[in-house]
Amino acid sequence: LGLALLLAAYLLFLRIAAGERPLQFLGKARELMLLAFSTSSSAAVMPLSMKTAIEKFDVRESVARFVIPLGATVNMNGTALYQSVAAVFLAQVYQVDLGIGALVLIVMTAVGASIGSPATPGVGIVILAGILTSIGVPPSGVALIIGVDRLLDMSRTSINVSGDLVASIYAERTLKRKEPGTTGQQS
Repeated sequence: LGLALLLAAYLLFLRIAAGERPLQFLGKARELMLLAFSTSSSAAVMPLSMKTAIEKFDVRESVARFVIPLGATVNMNGTALYQSVAAVFLAQVYQVDLGIGALVLIVMTAVGASIGSPATPGVGIVILAGILTSIGVPPSGVALIIGVDRLLDMSRTSINVSGDLVASIYAERTLKRKEPGTTGQQS
């Protein structure tokens, strides 16, 4: 549900900030999102991400070559969301009381650990083990969710790659509006 809400937020932002219709975006990005889902690796789909941005969304190559790799490294929102939810779930399983401070620590640690984490399958479990240690939950608790992690990893990657594509489209539209001699209208 959280990942679906994150995708909805991306689509809403794209509609409001860049004028791109959500269903058109999903249609044009379908192949990319399916490959991201099947590989669970933002790095593996990076060439297709750039090609999709350039060919289907009219993003300049220079913008795509800057934003997409940066996003594959920094934009791990789906991963951070998953780690936060999983940490709270495992804290409940192990009956560890979490106050507001602990919840803030979980979110900050998950976001911080996600930034710069490798764009490879399964890396979220390693990061999650570290987060669990910081809140007093045994890292062995990861074994409770490892069975569903692969499916969730596939979903997280699709969301992360979608976010990279949204960022490149937004950057391109913003740059076009600021160019001298343009009226700010999109074609």
